[in-house]
Amino acid sequence: MEKLSNPQVTIETIKKYNFAFQKRFGQNFLIDGHVIEKIIRAADISKDDVVLEIGPGIGTMTQYLAETAGKVYAVEIDKNLIPILEDTLSDYDNVTVINEDILKLDIGELIKEEKGNLKVVANLPYYITTPIIMGLLENHIPAKSITVMVQKEVAERMQAGAGSKDYGALSLAVQYYAEPYIAANVPPNCFMPRPNVGSAVIRLTSFSKPPVEVKDEKLMFKIIRASFNQRRKTLQNGINNSPDLNFTKEQVADALKELGKNENVRGETLTLSEFANLSDLLLKNR
Repeated sequence: MEKLSNPQVTIETIKKYNFAFQKRFGQNFLIDGHVIEKIIRAADISKDDVVLEIGPGIGTMTQYLAETAGKVYAVEIDKNLIPILEDTLSDYDNVTVINEDILKLDIGELIKEEKGNLKVVANLPYYITTPIIMGLLENHIPAKSITVMVQKEVAERMQAGAGSKDYGALSLAVQYYAEPYIAANVPPNCFMPRPNVGSAVIRLTSFSKPPVEVKDEKLMFKIIRASFNQRRKTLQNGINNSPDLNFTKEQVADALKELGKNENVRGETLTLSEFANLSDLLLKNR
């Protein structure tokens, strides 16, 4: 079968199956082979790899992945796409299509018999990018890397450092679990239908252990979320106003002082290691 990265083939396939794009699934199909090749290069896919593809759509990138990887699991939530995938991927015997919601799928169970490196590759729907990425990271799925197409501004937030305008809770959460690297920027005309915003390919290379040590990971992330919930507020007010935390003003002030920060400091100026230290100090002074 001719490659679906040819826009004409995509149009013919969509017409053949009378497929209607679902807004609720945020469907934007890739129609650029060069971009797909960049994604596969960034993910460093080889025959030693087992790839988990999230949202294969009509199978455009899946065709390339099947030719490059040892095995591909393509997880698609939209049941209307399953017969199309069975057709477009019929030439590949190393692809398993799964009609599931990735947020509910037991990935560990799915790949437990597999030998080889697990790598996640996806053209993610914008509306659910963060829950999917955080679900993969927080559940410690044994993936060497996660290489995904996301909205450009989300990729920039994942890679941002302390003090920059894009820095926030997402930057810290991603950088606790993985090293982010933006591999390519992708304009809207590479998709069908065209999105209103630019996209980027970002690779998250998983750490074997986090870059900072913290006694209570959950507490640290509660503190981080509280610090960025109201950006214009001081870190101290953010923590004190959070319904998830129960520290007194004095405890927060003392911990900040011990950290060498004044009480007017804002969350966006603290690094990941300073948040880890703050969390440990608050735990100690409780």
